[in-house]
Amino acid sequence: MSESTAEKREPATTAPVVRQMVSFAFYKLDPVFRRLSAAEKETARQEFATLFAQPSEGVITLSYSTVGLKSECDFLIWRIGSGMESFQSQAQAINHSKLGAYLSTPWSFLSMTKRSTYLDPLDPFHTAESRTHLIPGRRKYLFVYPFVKTREWYLMPLERRQQIMNEHIRGGNKYPSVKLNTTYSFGLDNQDFVVAFETDEPKDFLDLVMDLRETESSRYTQRDTPMFTCVRMPMDKVLEQLF
Repeated sequence: MSESTAEKREPATTAPVVRQMVSFAFYKLDPVFRRLSAAEKETARQEFATLFAQPSEGVITLSYSTVGLKSECDFLIWRIGSGMESFQSQAQAINHSKLGAYLSTPWSFLSMTKRSTYLDPLDPFHTAESRTHLIPGRRKYLFVYPFVKTREWYLMPLERRQQIMNEHIRGGNKYPSVKLNTTYSFGLDNQDFVVAFETDEPKDFLDLVMDLRETESSRYTQRDTPMFTCVRMPMDKVLEQLF
């Protein structure tokens, strides 16, 4: 006796959705560092540039300058990986470096990618899984801020929230030059979400935010500050700006 081919087949299974951990770490340089000798600063610069250039398996690491744009910080390290332990490893290496002795982290946000709750009815390529994998760094400017919705928002039926979000989505689709990266922080950090907009046209982002202020969904925004304007830049160029 023998089983048929169909009987031997394993039942079909759905591939698990791979989610990413995301870290936005903003650093501030102590002005005392700039008063060190040229030789000490150069040694610290070379060490830090080498440290940052060392690849970390499975982790995307991008650097952005905020020099002259935000008084509380000088640069951002945006990290995307499979686990938060890799973020800690890099932070440890920074802490042990010569430059790290003069760096503080006034702002840091931790989040995770997740299936989208709301679908974009105007975008045939948008699926529930489309936000689980970020492909960052293809645009010059990055605008980052933590985002908190009111409890009233979450108590509304999903169907009503989707209706409200449809207007919000239509407003966003008017600006195709602006790419939205939404990540989730529930239980991981103080905010509900961290949103990161990438664009080569800051004026489009400004107009987008103004338009979205006039949508019904903005009624349910509890907090969307602080906001950070960042410029994509290799770490060696960031260090040139610092000292």
